[in-house]
Amino acid sequence: MNKNIKTLNQKIRQQGYRMTRQREIVLDELSKAKGRHPKADEIYQMVRKRMPHISFGTVYRNLRLLKELGLVRELCFGKSFSRFEASVDNHQHFSCTTCGKVMDIDRPFEISVSSVYVDGKPMEVDEYRLEFYGRCNDCR
Repeated sequence: MNKNIKTLNQKIRQQGYRMTRQREIVLDELSKAKGRHPKADEIYQMVRKRMPHISFGTVYRNLRLLKELGLVRELCFGKSFSRFEASVDNHQHFSCTTCGKVMDIDRPFEISVSSVYVDGKPMEVDEYRLEFYGRCNDCR
């Protein structure tokens, strides 16, 4: 059993949810998409290969629950659509402004920020995102 699925089993039960085959497959397929950052409809297509009768709504609800449980990260880029990844460790991304590809940056920056100031008042930082935009090698 893969590490993500084992963690999913534990977290699902701790939160009082049932472990379903759909949840397991959604996380498994997203885990296989390492570095690709698929959109929800792409994940739906991947899952449908294993479960032809699953609905988009079921896939999307499971993505939301997996995000809530801290097993999936949702990446929002502008007002368009979200992308998802099974890697929840803090790392940076490069987004191609021409083709829309989102890629993990190989050498993450070591940044340590515990607080920032807003209107002169300190705010506690739990998480941060640093994003880079430009053209990928294919689009240059």
